[in-house]
Amino acid sequence: MHHYCMVFFHKDSFFASTLFYKDSLIMVQEIQLRVLPHLAANTDSLRQYVSEEKGIAMSALKGVRILKRSIDARQRTIFVNLKVRLYVNELPCDDVFPCIDYPDVSAAKPVIVVGAGPGGLFAALRLIELGLRPVVLERGKDVHERKKDLAAIARTQQVDEESNYCFGEGGAGAYSDGKLFTRSKKRGNTDKILQVFCQHGASTDILCDAHPHIGTDRLPQVIEAMRNTILSCGGEVLFSTKMTRLLFENDTVVGCVAGERVFSGPVILATGHSARDVYAYLNEAKVEIEPKGIAVGVRLEHPAHLIDQIQYHSKEGRGQWLPAAEYSFVTQVDGRGVYSFCMCPGGFVIPAATGPGQVVVNGMSPASRGTQWSNSGMVVEVRPEDIDGDDVLRVMRYQARLERDCWQQANMRQTAPAQRMTDFVNGKLSYDLPRSSYAPGLVSSPLHFWMPQPVTTRLQQGFKAFGRQAHGFLTNEAVMIGVETRTSAPIRIVRNAETLQHVRIKGLFPCGEGAGYAGGIVSAGVDGERCAEMCARWIAEN
Repeated sequence: MHHYCMVFFHKDSFFASTLFYKDSLIMVQEIQLRVLPHLAANTDSLRQYVSEEKGIAMSALKGVRILKRSIDARQRTIFVNLKVRLYVNELPCDDVFPCIDYPDVSAAKPVIVVGAGPGGLFAALRLIELGLRPVVLERGKDVHERKKDLAAIARTQQVDEESNYCFGEGGAGAYSDGKLFTRSKKRGNTDKILQVFCQHGASTDILCDAHPHIGTDRLPQVIEAMRNTILSCGGEVLFSTKMTRLLFENDTVVGCVAGERVFSGPVILATGHSARDVYAYLNEAKVEIEPKGIAVGVRLEHPAHLIDQIQYHSKEGRGQWLPAAEYSFVTQVDGRGVYSFCMCPGGFVIPAATGPGQVVVNGMSPASRGTQWSNSGMVVEVRPEDIDGDDVLRVMRYQARLERDCWQQANMRQTAPAQRMTDFVNGKLSYDLPRSSYAPGLVSSPLHFWMPQPVTTRLQQGFKAFGRQAHGFLTNEAVMIGVETRTSAPIRIVRNAETLQHVRIKGLFPCGEGAGYAGGIVSAGVDGERCAEMCARWIAEN
């Protein structure tokens, strides 16, 4: 059940007339505004501005609520575009979003959810809404214990194979910024995903920002609250519980095995893009999978102030009222895309390996986006046909080889090989490196020499193009950190487009980013909800 705040909208256009608001007219109206940053940053200033611009007495204008917010930095004068709701002679309602009443499902039929990333967590919550009992199996640890293992990577130069930046409660997104922007709006209700996050403690700013994010420092508490909802409704969440095989009866999955325990029920498989052991098992078990294209490259880190200066067209940078600047670049080089990915303004570069003999990097930002660095993945499209052979796992093996090469360049530690940006473009070794947010440390390395030539040459051409688009972007103040390979799953688990079950095996619902059907937190959450709905339908029909 949802609880809604009742609002009324005037069907005609907005009239900026004092006469329109005289007497005691009660109404709620939505309008579009284009204002300077200092007005958008302060509710009282914004209310005063609306009162003056629209001819509404301050005594009548009871509230102004921001519904959508985006920054227009295309010109030297920066504006903030707002969609706002005005409350005239009416107090704003308290309910900013609908809340879900999750029922008790302790006596309901079980569904096994493998993986507690966004796909698995949203699948579990949707199962509860539909009257089914989720049993969530997570190979890693809970967010608090997991955090200790992450902190140890820089100190010990070792990676726990079951508890790292990819494995554990919340999945790869839990300590990877919590960016919630998605273009996959046709697949399902993306607004609901944001609302569920807010119900579990996320800031309501994510409901209005054009590029919302929760922040690495806040997301773990939100994830823990989601887990507590599952538990309080009668579901289960089991940590350090790795699925090792599925249980079949003819062409139907009837459960799975984790350790010495057997779990019975249909399976929603949401194991994330880095569970290579799962892909290998599925291939051996003759569960149909297919290779999928990925993108590989580096993390590119600039001083945040430099990115602010470039994007906001000002030597002063972001100033007092603007957030850390974002950027997005894309071009084509020799028939393959070269683009920025997962941009983290005011963030950190982190070690994202899932086992020994690997160096992989990713990025994240705290909620404040307040560090002195900004980074993004800079990657090149790699398609299955770009890799020799017909092995269904060849894209995954390509990833693994590149990560192993990176580890060897890093002296077989979690220190990462790095090169200044202009040096890379010019094919020169960097004899020193700038300060970096990457905690395990950097080692100078000729990335242009040892990384795959189709990737390096395209990156070099892409960087030249981006430098022409944004003066000052191509600079030796920026450092490239290798390698970024976990941009998406290298495998797609083949499923029926309508039922979302495996194309051949009933009772198995491949889900989210690890199955090859999502590309971030929100799209994985949407796919998790859809899999839960199809699973509930299948149970009802059988």
